[in-house]
Amino acid sequence: MNKRNRLTTWILVGLVLGIATGYIAHTSLADPKSFADTMSLITTLFLRLIKMIIAPLVFSTLVVGIAKMGDAAEVGRIGVKALGWFIIASILSLTLGLILVNLFRPGDAMALSGTLPAAGASSGITASGLTLKDFITHLVPTSIFDGMAKNEILQIVIFSIFFGTGAAAIGDRAAPMIAAIDGAAHVMLKVTGYVMNFAPFAVFAAVAGVVATSGVGVLATYGKFMGEFYLGIALLWAILIGIGVLFVGPRLFKLLGLLREPTILAFTCASSEAAYPKTLEGLERFGVKNRLAAFVLPIGYSFNLDGSMMYCTFATVFIAQAYGIELALSTQLTMMLVLMLTSKGMAGVPRASLVVIAATLNQFHIPEAGLLLLLGIDHFLDMGRSATNVIGNGIATAVVAKWEGDLTDPALADKDIATAPLR
Repeated sequence: MNKRNRLTTWILVGLVLGIATGYIAHTSLADPKSFADTMSLITTLFLRLIKMIIAPLVFSTLVVGIAKMGDAAEVGRIGVKALGWFIIASILSLTLGLILVNLFRPGDAMALSGTLPAAGASSGITASGLTLKDFITHLVPTSIFDGMAKNEILQIVIFSIFFGTGAAAIGDRAAPMIAAIDGAAHVMLKVTGYVMNFAPFAVFAAVAGVVATSGVGVLATYGKFMGEFYLGIALLWAILIGIGVLFVGPRLFKLLGLLREPTILAFTCASSEAAYPKTLEGLERFGVKNRLAAFVLPIGYSFNLDGSMMYCTFATVFIAQAYGIELALSTQLTMMLVLMLTSKGMAGVPRASLVVIAATLNQFHIPEAGLLLLLGIDHFLDMGRSATNVIGNGIATAVVAKWEGDLTDPALADKDIATAPLR
């Protein structure tokens, strides 16, 4: 069993043990909330370790990739192709969520239950609206150090594009610096390997804490809603994979195998950001050249969160249905367009979707208290949408690489990424 398969196995073991431990804590301890708080320390530590490596990893790999392209026109062409795919995938995800929530109408059962929170109750989620002006100004960092400190991936990408393009423009004079940044990228990939050794413990703690707090009974209470949502996730996977096969061919299924580990990691930790380093590695092993993968993937983490976007429409209309608010088709289409904007720049971290949903509820005069219906099961829903984000971005990067002719033989790419030279 190779190292990647061993890590995947241990992550799954952590998931099973976490469920069992959480159930025991929920049924046996007088204060399972205290137990959950203790477990959250382990999960928080792991996610902070991931955040620690994201900024330098994105910066170093992207700068080296763009500098080696040596052509600003090529950068622009790849960027336009990537954004075109992201927009189409966003529309598909949001539309699928709208269709399914109107077809299943999960909120009607909640309305009949008589257990709705008062419309004026506080959800505890701070709504954060995002106007077009806010979005555009947010793209450019006032300081790259501030952007890195806050892990603002979009801002890091913008600075890296300018930096890498400038380095390519001055040619040989920048070669020593690019070589040094290339070395830093390999160091960060090695550090990533060290951090990933903690993944099984983080998975165990995350799942144990959630089950200890909510109990497995919450899955039965919301079983229908969760089942319908995960059916939507399965359909979205089928659509994305089907379109991916049209462009990449049956070889795409090899990519899905290579993305198994980061997908499981994102699922169990409920964070697509936690899977970023391993997703980048999987794409390189598949044959996507580093310079393209390092450019498209971080942009996708802001513009192409397919699972999160489908959830936003599904959850928002669900809450409206629960409170007996009928939304006209025109209103729902307007809501979808609003979510197209507000979901961009959404952090790939746990519960970021709830902030976007809270802002959308306010704009359409739907009681924000409806979020309380979702808080108890949001972690379990976030697991599915985070895994979908990984698959969606992996397929998007592979398709753009195919369009660019930058998809090489996977047999040649399947080597030790930590020691191989960046392509």
